Amino acid sequence: MRFTTGAIDRGDVVEVVGATGILEAVTTVQLGSQVSGTIQSLYADFNSTVKKGQVVARLDPSIFDARLGQAQANLLAAKANVERSRATVEDMRQKYARAKELAAQKLLPATELETAKANFDGAVAQVKASEAAESQSQASVNQAKLDLSHTIIDTPIDGVVISRNVDVGQTVAASFQAPVLFVIANDLARMRVNAAVDEADVGRVREGQDVVFHVDAFPEREFKGTVEQVRLNPTTVSNVVSYNTIVAVDNRDLLLRPGMTATVSIVVRKAENALRLPASALRFRPEGYQRPTGGAAAATGTGQRAATGTRPQGQSGGRPGGVPGAAMAAERGPGGPGGGRGPGRPTTVFVPDEKGQPKAVDVRIGVSDGQFVEVREGLEEGAVVITGTEIPGARAAGAGPRPSTSPSTNPFSPQRPQPRQR
Repeated sequence: MRFTTGAIDRGDVVEVVGATGILEAVTTVQLGSQVSGTIQSLYADFNSTVKKGQVVARLDPSIFDARLGQAQANLLAAKANVERSRATVEDMRQKYARAKELAAQKLLPATELETAKANFDGAVAQVKASEAAESQSQASVNQAKLDLSHTIIDTPIDGVVISRNVDVGQTVAASFQAPVLFVIANDLARMRVNAAVDEADVGRVREGQDVVFHVDAFPEREFKGTVEQVRLNPTTVSNVVSYNTIVAVDNRDLLLRPGMTATVSIVVRKAENALRLPASALRFRPEGYQRPTGGAAAATGTGQRAATGTRPQGQSGGRPGGVPGAAMAAERGPGGPGGGRGPGRPTTVFVPDEKGQPKAVDVRIGVSDGQFVEVREGLEEGAVVITGTEIPGARAAGAGPRPSTSPSTNPFSPQRPQPRQR
């Protein structure tokens, strides 16, 4: 039986969490209209740069001018009613005073005195009612002026118009909610990626971690960012739970645009210039190999699954470009994710002996990127490990060695060298 092998070499091993997200401006304002009317003129268009307070649209003010004039006329009438009521009060006061004098001289019946007093009290009450009507008319004038001012639409922030939803002559109706006329982005030089991180990976994501992402518009360019926030609010789509992770992006060259889809890789751990072995070496087990039983064996099995990307039946976790979420708990230790280089997880790999047969070697491994795994103990640089079994005639038939050695999709991982045959 022939085996494919790989060598222990040195290089960087970067463990990442993959996600996808949407690019958006840090601050986006939807500019609408609080009143209904017809668009009379527009002063901004797509991609226009606007300043705070700048007028971007006007509605036809004729209807609101007419309402204001009617409200002002009602106010004048209310003021006249107040003056008439006050004059009536003065007249009723004089009549009441005269009636009291005559009643004191026994020249006026008591009933007429009571009538004079009631008329005076009614006139005083009518003054208060007239003054209240005047206040109501004044409020109507203020409301009409406010509605008229809302026909002039200005921007509340400095920014760039990224969307215009109306044209001149179009009627907008603001019955239950304000219709959106413009969408203004505050500053496109500073943007962010709103990425959805799977619940199995969110435990490894922390604020301040480096991020690399790509967009389809520039497939050969790599953009960088920093994790700014991991939001606590979960999002569930088709029973898949994810958490929004905000990535701050410097967009000074203005290449990135709102709405672009970003393929995100969050760097959760990194081992620089480390000893590493092909991940396929951890998946290889010779025929008839029996895993040792006991506590040590259990730990070995856990380490093997964590590094190779396999998991026992019924266990969730595991994402491309990193180790499974369940097995990560054994690796994190007290230092948490990305903190402190511990002794590593124990596992077993196989090296060829003098006769070319597999020989088990206990090693301790660390960071894994899905293609390479960091070796912390057990093997030296240049050592040869078995990565798979070559089936006779497989190359002629176009098949590759077992197990699969397909290249990793991790953007940080270099292509693995061609395996040597023994």
